[in-house]
Amino acid sequence: MTIEEIRQTLGAKYIVGEEWGHREVHSACGSDMMSDVLAFMKDQSVLLTGLCNLQVIRTCEMMDIICVVLVRGKQPDEAMIQMAKEKGITILSTGHRMFSACGMLYEKGLRGGPDYK
Repeated sequence: MTIEEIRQTLGAKYIVGEEWGHREVHSACGSDMMSDVLAFMKDQSVLLTGLCNLQVIRTCEMMDIICVVLVRGKQPDEAMIQMAKEKGITILSTGHRMFSACGMLYEKGLRGGPDYK
């Protein structure tokens, strides 16, 4: 699934990174706890979160996450936008709640990777 397909599925809008809409995303994670993201995410993923701070972008950079979807209509501040631009990370914003947004992407075939055991 591409970032643009994610945007369309969620009725989201680009905050930054529209030029990277063609990038392929292989898995997804919905979390507001960056420690969980660090433990379970893998390359070329999308992160769905309600957090709007620089730690989100730093975590994405460390884990090679290429797209962040801010849920519940959250909007990043200018510092978060600037850091995302510098790191090549797309930010989308959707009005959907996290549970709904994750379900919509799951219905379209995007998975979260292997289950934790």
